[in-house]
Amino acid sequence: MDIQMNITESAQEYLAGLLAKQSTDGVSVRMFVTQPGTKYAETCLAYCRPGEEKDNDEIIELSQFRVYLEKNSLPYLDEAVVDFAKDQMGGQLTIKAPNAKMPKVTSDSPLQDQINYILFTEINPGLASHGGEVSLEELTDEKVAVLRFGGGCQGCSAVDITLKNGVEATLLEKVPGLAGIRDVTDHTVTENAYYQA
Repeated sequence: MDIQMNITESAQEYLAGLLAKQSTDGVSVRMFVTQPGTKYAETCLAYCRPGEEKDNDEIIELSQFRVYLEKNSLPYLDEAVVDFAKDQMGGQLTIKAPNAKMPKVTSDSPLQDQINYILFTEINPGLASHGGEVSLEELTDEKVAVLRFGGGCQGCSAVDITLKNGVEATLLEKVPGLAGIRDVTDHTVTENAYYQA
């Protein structure tokens, strides 16, 4: 997979300095995302000693060291920037990976990824203002998205309007090939509902 990544000169210098302090020769850097594609995703850098690399790793050859990218993390590392900013305390290494929580999708991406992308980037930010969220439970063989509402949306008396006019309309418009939407939330639970009739 061809991904775009920028490891700035200052970050390369900083990482090369850390690698030089290691007691093992030939130590490289390994980059991966834990819990990729979720709101808990974290982009990580770790030491990679000789023999710890995997056969299917993507390799970036830099002038002073190698970076091994975990295969499963590749779509989530696209457009990542690793930078080092010097300050009075020495400096700070930062990793910005805009696609870690949700990889960029195209019309060729699996239907499930397209649905999750729209939920994550367009629908949930709007629902968050009411303390709500919606997630994809499953995609049926008939291409029906089975959704579950949570937070302030669960038990909310306006959820039918939100589902039909907001979520369903947006998903059907933005995800060609999706046949329909089904809500499997138990809306009799109203403790956290944003609006109760």
